[in-house]
Amino acid sequence: MNKTIQQINIGILGGGQLGRMLIQNAINLNLTISVLDPDKNAPCRHLVKKFSHGNLNDYETVYDFGKDKDLITIEIENVNVEALKDLEKEGKKVYPQPHIIEMIQDKGLQKMFYQRNNIPSPDFFLVENKAQISKYGDYFPFFQKLRKGGYDGKGVVKLVNPHHLDKSFDAPSVLERLVDFDKELSVIVARSASGEIKCFPVVECEFNPEANLVEFLFSPANIKKSVEKDALKLATDIAEKLGIIGLLAVELFLTKDGKVLVNEIAPRTHNSGHHTIEGNITSQFEQQWRAILNLPLGDTAIIKPGVMINLLGDFGYSGTAIYQGLEDVLKFSGVYVHLYGKATTKPYRKMGHATIVDEDILKAKQKAKLVKNTLKIIA
Repeated sequence: MNKTIQQINIGILGGGQLGRMLIQNAINLNLTISVLDPDKNAPCRHLVKKFSHGNLNDYETVYDFGKDKDLITIEIENVNVEALKDLEKEGKKVYPQPHIIEMIQDKGLQKMFYQRNNIPSPDFFLVENKAQISKYGDYFPFFQKLRKGGYDGKGVVKLVNPHHLDKSFDAPSVLERLVDFDKELSVIVARSASGEIKCFPVVECEFNPEANLVEFLFSPANIKKSVEKDALKLATDIAEKLGIIGLLAVELFLTKDGKVLVNEIAPRTHNSGHHTIEGNITSQFEQQWRAILNLPLGDTAIIKPGVMINLLGDFGYSGTAIYQGLEDVLKFSGVYVHLYGKATTKPYRKMGHATIVDEDILKAKQKAKLVKNTLKIIA
């Protein structure tokens, strides 16, 4: 007899904010969730019946966590893939599939995947160490990206010329040529076990130059219909070629001559999809459950235009988090604040996000600036 979705024993690797929002949605479906996380005070700890404290990169820890589960998913890619491969061989459903996680853990393998499949992406070279970088002196400037371990702008450095490599990494890396882009875009695409695919509308991202991570997100993106069509096609093609089951975030560059290039991909719910909780008919978190449980995918249409702001720890503050101005921003109509349950703050740490929805995207943007200037996370 097949189990109902409520009878399935589900494990999530990672108990941070993405896991927290996944669980908040899982509660609506009465799903049985367990979480493994290296932080004993992880945001998910008190939201699940069973919380396990342990190293996500340790084979035995991940294997032991997964062996009594029917279905395992992730909220972070930095996990032990060998344990997941063995669990998959034993009949456990692991979504996204371990071989996809393994490829995405390595930015060099990602770039080679794009190259093999004729997916447009910035030109690149692979190097094993700092000494090899100077060989490509005729092609500068570059972004050097560590092949493994980088996230949220960490593990990335801009290299302007081959004579100033003091900030470069002495490790296996991708040298990615700089792109003269007009905008950074993102598409969240979902693919279910039955092969059904749906994309969320294209969004536009604006980065914080100091933290090198998204500060504002605008939905929908202010782009031409032809660009939107190209971006959605690229996201769909990648999901199909990977054969992924679950969500895939596809980060894109729109060049000044109107071309769409793939920057990076992430096989999970993503920061560029947080606005969907209030802004779209189906949220990215609900869509993830629909995809990996092989349920019909939800309608991704926009309810109202919106702006998402990452709420970052203020520069110069470390310690117990204080949310200054929270009551003031909650007076604004159409403002939704999501705090991530992190007890301590530090400069540029993601402590939450706010979504602002309005019939008029310009009004939403104005309100978003007020929220950014009013709500401060200090210690």
